[in-house]
Amino acid sequence: MAVARGAGSAASSIDAARARRVLDALAPAIVYLLVRLAGVGVLAAMAAHDGASLLGELTSWDGRWLLAIAEHGYDGVPADMVDATGHRSPETPLGFFPGYPGLVAAARLLTGGNLVAAGLLVSTAAGIAAAFGLTRLGESVPGGSRRAGLLLTCLFAASPMAVALSMTYTEALFCALAVWVLVGVLREQWMLAGLCAAGAGLVRPTGSSLVAAVGLAALAAVIQRRGGWRPWVAGALAAAGALGYVGYVATRTGVLGGWFVIQREGWGWHLDGGVATVRWLAEVLTSSGNVFDLLTVLSLAGSIALFVVAVIMRMPWPLLVYGGLVLVTTWGTDGLMNAKLRVLLPAFVLLLPVAIGLAARRRATAVAVVVAAAFASAWFGAYALTIWPYAI
Repeated sequence: MAVARGAGSAASSIDAARARRVLDALAPAIVYLLVRLAGVGVLAAMAAHDGASLLGELTSWDGRWLLAIAEHGYDGVPADMVDATGHRSPETPLGFFPGYPGLVAAARLLTGGNLVAAGLLVSTAAGIAAAFGLTRLGESVPGGSRRAGLLLTCLFAASPMAVALSMTYTEALFCALAVWVLVGVLREQWMLAGLCAAGAGLVRPTGSSLVAAVGLAALAAVIQRRGGWRPWVAGALAAAGALGYVGYVATRTGVLGGWFVIQREGWGWHLDGGVATVRWLAEVLTSSGNVFDLLTVLSLAGSIALFVVAVIMRMPWPLLVYGGLVLVTTWGTDGLMNAKLRVLLPAFVLLLPVAIGLAARRRATAVAVVVAAAFASAWFGAYALTIWPYAI
């Protein structure tokens, strides 16, 4: 009898240890999904209060364009869909990169042809992939740890405009590819870095920041004679996605910088050295009183402060190159100022100092900060979609 009880106790201990290992392995996905579930839950409640549908909000604004491209291709997008100026030309849909809609079109095979389900599936799966990458990134930097990586994942999922990660938008997919690029660079896994950078270049123009990070890191490895032929291939692959699509648009439009022309004329996006951003900041601080604009100003200012802290903490230079270039493109472009909070999502490396700092605090402190951030993000994301009247 005693032997039987001992055997049962041993089996229970083995089962408990196995369960802990499984839970630990799935922790990045669990914490990411819990934070995003809170965001979607608050959005559902506020959408219902506003008389709108949750799916309608999750597929709004740019999400409609991306789903239309996934369903019809660039040449079949319905004619009633227009750019930010109210105009439409055959080239207008080319302003959207093909990576996300292409993946959504493929994912329809898993959803019985349901396009919206395919779009949300891609965004959710990409967010989970990003969560595992962020956790690995938090473990890979100086002063990092598993706990810091999980906190980084939480903070990313609780960013002010993290609602876009749960929409039919490109942010979740781009960030997933971007974080694995950076993990590949730090660990000198050159094929991982090059292939993910090529994929990211097909998703968003921000892929140019990854091209610079991978290219410079590969150049340093070549000079120091590390990695053999792999850094050469990684550098070439990194640029292939973005250059390939921009070249395709140039061929379609007959204009060398055709994609940039579409963006400027259709959506007002173009580099101006930050003049428009500074002018807008001054206007908000002196005359505007709405929540969205004020939080955007605070986030933009906070992004600079976090970059300075990251430099002081001597984060690995490829991360600083990437994060710095994301900030340059965010600050230095004219266009839809209300979208700048969303455009900051790929600057997740700037959250590393916060995550590392929280990891050194008591567990209760870290949990309190993350929970507060999660619910603040949930409310603000719902506000942006149900109350704020303009595009995000």
